[in-house]
Amino acid sequence: MGEVRYGVVGVGGMGQGHCKCISELADARLVAVCDIDAAVAQSVGGKYGVPYCTDYHDLIDRDDVDAVTIATPHYFHPEIAIYAMERGKPVLSEKPIAVTVSAADEMVAAAKRTGVPFGVMYQTRTEPAWRAAGDLVKSGKLGEIYRTLLIYADFRSQAYYDSAGWRATWIGEGGGVLMNQSPHALDRLTWLGGLPSKVTAYTATRNHKIEVEDVGMAMLEYPNGGIGFIHCSVNETPGTLLLEIAGEKGKLRVMTNPKGQQELTFWEIDPGVKAGSDAATEMWHKPPVTEIPVTLPDLPSGHAEVLRNFTQHILNGEPLLSPGVEGLNSVELIDAMILSGKTGKPVQVPVDRSKYDAFLDKLKKRSRPKKTGPDKRVTDTVNIKA
Repeated sequence: MGEVRYGVVGVGGMGQGHCKCISELADARLVAVCDIDAAVAQSVGGKYGVPYCTDYHDLIDRDDVDAVTIATPHYFHPEIAIYAMERGKPVLSEKPIAVTVSAADEMVAAAKRTGVPFGVMYQTRTEPAWRAAGDLVKSGKLGEIYRTLLIYADFRSQAYYDSAGWRATWIGEGGGVLMNQSPHALDRLTWLGGLPSKVTAYTATRNHKIEVEDVGMAMLEYPNGGIGFIHCSVNETPGTLLLEIAGEKGKLRVMTNPKGQQELTFWEIDPGVKAGSDAATEMWHKPPVTEIPVTLPDLPSGHAEVLRNFTQHILNGEPLLSPGVEGLNSVELIDAMILSGKTGKPVQVPVDRSKYDAFLDKLKKRSRPKKTGPDKRVTDTVNIKA
């Protein structure tokens, strides 16, 4: 195989970004597009000079489609992905991979059963500061992790939520800020800090006329006794994006500056927090702390880099930057926060699959699409790096 021929399912929004990236890759080619809106499918197909359809089965079944990217509303990710995997076609899904942990389980199981490459579009992992943070954690320079802190504070207008009837409804999205705006931040938290074992959350709808939460917070407990805190909101501007991880041997902080760039700071602790405490002979002694300069890698980032990497994984076995199986972790945390926030009770992780499905089914039965007129399907060019 000299190139990967892609089909894109869902081209009314972010899928158009997938089409653009694919068309610009040296070892990839866009060969078909699909959207339930025939006019949208025809328009995008015409723009790129490729066939279009309105049924994803038809696209996946094409002999000239080697791999599939999925950019539909997230409730539909699992069924499309599994259908493709079972036909031996690699899948790159937009985030989150699913709404429920049970559906995410099915995707992961299908990938393992079929051996088909599976990726998730968590493109912020490729940004320089996050790549460097990942290297620091993998190298063990933080030591045992004692604490995590995530603040994701952003803004969405009522006009945004009124742009489509399915937005911010339980039946249309399955959640609010946690399910839609925060997954990238929550992915980075679980990627670098691991999954908690217990979540005690608070969720609320403060500033918008929507069914789902526009703010979510949680206290985390980790298997090793570590703790963490999360704050996610779409009720603030200017926004704040901060991730801090404190360990025995080091602490790292990644924070977005006013220019929208991520700044990474790393401190080395010698001989360590607990080691320094145990060895201290003076009452006010503190272990020496040294800020260590971190060189950020000069490498490509964004959607195009994830697609390039996924293509090279298929062609040459390049390790995935954002494996689909790791997409389960952010869904696990999201569902735990939503369930805890709505019930007012702590939730153990892994989340009880049948309990969460029953819980969400009740919310969906009461859910109603908003009457907003024709849905506006516009690619997000403002918050694309959130």
